[in-house]
Amino acid sequence: MIHNEDSRVKIPSILHLIQLGYTYLSLKESNWDTNTNIFTEVFTSQIEKINPGLSLNDIQKVYDDISLSLDNEDLGRAFYNKLIDQSGVKLIDFENFDNNSFHVVTELPYQKDDEVFRPDIILLINGMPLVFIEVKKPNNKEGIRAEHNRMQRRFKNKKFRRFINLTQLMVFSNNMPYSEDDMFMLEGAFYSTTNYYKPMFNYFREEENFDFSKVLTPIAEEDEIRVLKDTNLLSIRNSKEFLTNKKPTTATNSISTSLFQRDRLKFILQFAFAYVEEEKGLEKHIMRYPQLFATKAIENKLENGLKKGIIWHTQGSGKTALAYFNVKHLTHYFRKNNIVPKFYFIVDRLDLLVQASKEFTARGLGVYTINSREDFAKDIKATKVIHNSSGKAEITVVNIQKFKDDPDVIKNNDYNLNIQRVFFLDEVHRSYNPKGSFLANLENADKNAIKIGLTGTPLLGKDYNSRSLFGDYIHKYYYNLSIKDGYTLRLIREEIETNYKLVLQKALDELKILKGNADKKTVFAHHSFVEPMLDYIVKDLEQARISLGDNTIGGMVVCDSSDQAKMMQEIFDSKYALATTKQLDFAAEEEISYGSKKIKDSKVNTAQVILHDIGTKQDRREWVSDYKAGKIDFLFVYNMLLTGFDAKRLKKLYIGRKIKSHNLLQTLTRVNRTYKMHKYGYVVDFADIQKEFDKTNQDYFNELQSELGDEMEHYSNLFKSTEEITKEIEEIKDVLFKFETNDASVFGNQMTAINDRTEIRQISKALNNAKELYNLIRLSGNYELLQQLDFKMLARLSGLANDRLGLINTKISLENNVGTENILNTALEDVIFAFTKVKEEEMVLADKLKDTLQKTREMLGGNFDQRDPVFISLREELENLFKKKNLSEVTKEEMEANIKALNAIYDKAKRLERENQLLKTKYDYDAKYARIHKRLLEKDPLTESERKLFDALKGLKIAVDKEISQNAKILDNESYVERMVMRLVINEFKTTQKIDINATDVKRINRIIVKEYMNEYNGYVG
Repeated sequence: MIHNEDSRVKIPSILHLIQLGYTYLSLKESNWDTNTNIFTEVFTSQIEKINPGLSLNDIQKVYDDISLSLDNEDLGRAFYNKLIDQSGVKLIDFENFDNNSFHVVTELPYQKDDEVFRPDIILLINGMPLVFIEVKKPNNKEGIRAEHNRMQRRFKNKKFRRFINLTQLMVFSNNMPYSEDDMFMLEGAFYSTTNYYKPMFNYFREEENFDFSKVLTPIAEEDEIRVLKDTNLLSIRNSKEFLTNKKPTTATNSISTSLFQRDRLKFILQFAFAYVEEEKGLEKHIMRYPQLFATKAIENKLENGLKKGIIWHTQGSGKTALAYFNVKHLTHYFRKNNIVPKFYFIVDRLDLLVQASKEFTARGLGVYTINSREDFAKDIKATKVIHNSSGKAEITVVNIQKFKDDPDVIKNNDYNLNIQRVFFLDEVHRSYNPKGSFLANLENADKNAIKIGLTGTPLLGKDYNSRSLFGDYIHKYYYNLSIKDGYTLRLIREEIETNYKLVLQKALDELKILKGNADKKTVFAHHSFVEPMLDYIVKDLEQARISLGDNTIGGMVVCDSSDQAKMMQEIFDSKYALATTKQLDFAAEEEISYGSKKIKDSKVNTAQVILHDIGTKQDRREWVSDYKAGKIDFLFVYNMLLTGFDAKRLKKLYIGRKIKSHNLLQTLTRVNRTYKMHKYGYVVDFADIQKEFDKTNQDYFNELQSELGDEMEHYSNLFKSTEEITKEIEEIKDVLFKFETNDASVFGNQMTAINDRTEIRQISKALNNAKELYNLIRLSGNYELLQQLDFKMLARLSGLANDRLGLINTKISLENNVGTENILNTALEDVIFAFTKVKEEEMVLADKLKDTLQKTREMLGGNFDQRDPVFISLREELENLFKKKNLSEVTKEEMEANIKALNAIYDKAKRLERENQLLKTKYDYDAKYARIHKRLLEKDPLTESERKLFDALKGLKIAVDKEISQNAKILDNESYVERMVMRLVINEFKTTQKIDINATDVKRINRIIVKEYMNEYNGYVG
């Protein structure tokens, strides 16, 4: 029986897609163009069908044009524009989507020269392979991450450019539910679009309840048989596992229903893609699922006559992108009724206007900005909906200030029934006081306008709140899901260290004497106060780069005032910046971050103050761009960049002033964007250094609680909690309970006495986790938790567990050929290879060697039958690789040879393990009977039928176990056990199974069985 991804996932998924309306095509009976993988016969007939009157010659020209466009280095943008175009020759009929053809095929080769890959499932729309699905069986090694890395390598391969440009949507699944603790997308079903570099995998969490009786059409028996025959898997048809995996609720079938039922697929193909001109080049983005459901929710509200509402999506979830997708969708929605929409994106600050304009432009929208109230008055009345000559979709970005009192806008607004104004209101928690004029004028500018509020932190106060001003929530997406989905990070909050508090307090006290009754902002901006604060910040970022292992992360300081920010810059320039020629030469030599140079060490050398009165608008744009590109280490800000600023590398935020209410969350989440493999964003809190900043650690949570009320539960995951840290501390205590952790010498001796690899691993893991927790506790400000363990001592003990035991003992035992029979129980892969001549390529090989050795050892170490001659042979092969080898003098050539040899051993060990597990399963997972079975087959087999041997042993197992269950004490008397087993052997083998065995055979069987039982009884297993 084949129980791999074919039977577990692929074939059930193909049958599910057939129920969704796809027709199965056999590659054995089909033709396709190997240059494009387009099924030309299907394509030709369908293009002719949906474009009546088009000649075959015209269709060939269309095909040739498509083929040519697939050669572009544009991520398929030219092809995609052709795909969704409904004004000329249609490649897809979106008006009557059922008029298209929908096919599913399997293992279609994507081949160029000698390079090839075969996606498991491919979906064809009008013969064009627009979607593919890659599946793995549950619990596959490395999970979906392996597929992620594999696709990344393929995307970089220019031989696959045509196929990448053609493909719109991909799904990767190992048919498992999402894991709540999965940081690396190992389990589940994920979707993505193409990318020339690294695909961005997305979760999909369905928000609608499907009636499968309406969504799915039962598959005909002959169709199922046809698929199974075509894939040579007819034998699995009646297997329980296969029947189970055909259910529509499996992970792969669920995401297929969500994405590939016809209405969803139509929506995705038309509206869910965006080509974005990022700083590093062109990218193709696909709607995240909350954006998809928010867009559908907006349409639903409009269908029900509602004109306003709020999208509450957490910061970092892509609200500007959501507005872009809705420009596409709502344009189509209104045009069906001969209404032309006119879109406005309203912000309340100039820097956000610039940011939004840049994001819309990057996505290909025409962007028109309003420069004066007079211009706005003219624009709001104009019947012209776009200002560009190309006719492409457009959005007007306008500052809320333009809605200031202006009777001309209000009284003389000419209304046109054929125009629908749509206002996207960015961050509807600021500048919208009902007592002010902006909100009233916004309402009166066009009473028929659609107003969609966008916010991550709506106002929830009693006096007035966002819902009372802008209507009910259209769609919500909170931090709890955003963090689970990998779109945002949890935060760790750090208080400054006590010694620095004292230094800053001393500076404040001296300044109070010096300045008398000076304003506090003057005091906080004084050189004597700012310099020690800046010293701490610079040192902290440098240490963070070291501890996090990433020299590309940047910091931002939220200053107490603009004067403090300017003083920060002044001191930084004089004390830290690379300024002299000598320093610049040194930077170039050492590749320290300066300008466009790469970072090689953790030093901080560049910073820039961002204030409204520093530099020109263009200067500020360039500084922000340089920061995002990694050319600037620090930004010093006061009010600017606290909202709407998205720099993924910003991972350390230093808060130097009290920030209230919703602005607090806005500011904190500047560091919650995902970046590389970082787990957290870090917030360093200076806000309690004086009585004016006397809020305690819990104040942030209290403030969020007062602002969010009943919605607080959805934000509980924002910070790592004290309870989580406390639980981990308790787990560490349990692991270390048996050992002397107050005396490093005694602990070292205790470690030396341990040879069990599993126990050492557990101890090392606990100690290493303690080191990480120490930093997290300090960062979170929960200093009382530091009293739970002696973290400094545990750091020392970690070195002993990792180094002395893992390195010294293993190295001695191997180099001196001492105890090589225990090679499977020692941590060989933790040996540090100290080469005579260390080169980067050698270290890479060393890591590969250790990784290969680790997987080989673990595969052999898990074998339950270590008396198996095959196992003994493999273990000896492994030992011989390292006997009498001086590991400090291993050469590159020896490592390469060892890696090759290890891989061969691993392959054999893996095959042996698989065979062992299959046999053990036959005996209801009883390892001793699997071993008995193998022993009886090794010499002079008792019968030519292994099945008869199994039947006899299975019957014997039942009989022996029954005897033991009736009298457990019989195992105390080995002689009695021998007589009892001999009687049962004769009865089961000779009488029941009719196997012709003699007295010698009986004694042999008896001896092997009794030994297994007695070994098990006495604790000697294997």
